[in-house]
Amino acid sequence: CGWRANAGIKHCFSTVVDRAKIAPEHLAMSKTVEISVVVAIPAAGASSRMRGGDKLLELVDGEPVLRRQARLALETGARVIVALPPDRPARIAALDGLAVTHVTVPDAHLGMSVSLRASLLAARGLALESKAGFMVLPADMPDFTSQALSDVIDAFMRNPTMILRGTSPDGQHGHPSIFPRDLWDDLDRMTGDQGGRAVIAAHSARMQLFVLHGTMAITDLDTPEDWANWRAGRSNS
Repeated sequence: CGWRANAGIKHCFSTVVDRAKIAPEHLAMSKTVEISVVVAIPAAGASSRMRGGDKLLELVDGEPVLRRQARLALETGARVIVALPPDRPARIAALDGLAVTHVTVPDAHLGMSVSLRASLLAARGLALESKAGFMVLPADMPDFTSQALSDVIDAFMRNPTMILRGTSPDGQHGHPSIFPRDLWDDLDRMTGDQGGRAVIAAHSARMQLFVLHGTMAITDLDTPEDWANWRAGRSNS
């Protein structure tokens, strides 16, 4: 199955985790797989600043940015978990045919932390190595490449006890972030819209920065104007 703009809701090669319950067939499959990093893409937000649009369905080279982000993550060889709301079927359709794990987050309005906790529960059901990392990769950042994500993962695996965080060349902290296994419980205790920031702050001595090209680590697009300006910049480059 491939993505089509008018595709119906299908779940080819994907596992749906409803209210963070992991499907038995997914658990059975995971027994034979060892994974060094699992990538979590929080995609359950309301896109409230888009004034009726959905930023995660904005097209990048003809592909919805949500699908593009999931595809790039899969190209690294990592297992990918996408947290989704129950009332956005177009987002599910955009992922059609990709081998990602879907996590349904009915209470996403309570903040990013809810999506991360649901994704963590799904990650715990996978056959992960003891020093596995949990990458948080925002869905609304269109400048990433699969090579950049692979480089980030490789850097983490060279020192898997550190928190790895993407940064711009001028030192602005951004995304993605990878959290070592011993800090997953700390992520589980987060509330509201903190994401992983509080965990990073609490363990700042363990943070390792990874410089990414250009503004890749810090470009996130939340409004129609953000998207228009980003596209204009691409056209002029």
